Amino acid sequence: MDRFEKYITPNMLNLTDTYAVKILICYFLKQMSRPITPDQLTEIATADGIVNYFIYMEAMNQMLESGTIILVEKDGKSWYKLSEIGELGATSFKRLVPKSFRDKILSSGLKFFAKMKNDKDVKIEIEQLEKGCSVNCVCKDGKLTLLEMKLFAPDMEQAQLVAERIKNNPADFYGKVIDYAISNEEYEPDISDIE
Repeated sequence: MDRFEKYITPNMLNLTDTYAVKILICYFLKQMSRPITPDQLTEIATADGIVNYFIYMEAMNQMLESGTIILVEKDGKSWYKLSEIGELGATSFKRLVPKSFRDKILSSGLKFFAKMKNDKDVKIEIEQLEKGCSVNCVCKDGKLTLLEMKLFAPDMEQAQLVAERIKNNPADFYGKVIDYAISNEEYEPDISDIE
């Protein structure tokens, strides 16, 4: 299988073998080592076309029945947890699933949890003005407010674009604002411009 993997791009196919899906899910849960709800795992595994939804559901039902994964209650929510058998399977059999699928599900999971954090830490509201729009942005880290600013946009379409770009990568936006503020220098007029 490894020899053919170099000819297959991640977007060409998804996993259709229930056994491989079980190994992939165990591998993912072990690598993430954080609580993951059933809805979160379903979104991560199926949203990018990594796993067919129906095969995913069949694999999850079999894993719950066999005790490979366990559903635990914590803080009023249900979370998936790997059993010892699941952890052993994740380590011992991970090579039976092509690396491209392992990388793709990890990437999907990291993006999912980064988006969750961004949605929690960044609040953006668009306010329609008499002329144009105001994009109101508040970036927080827990209870600490890192940045609070209003940006003008000439119309709603551009305001939504600005809001989307900030939400896509708020850390980069914040970093660029700070970099600009630190490197900004006092204006010195060019004498040659004066007539």
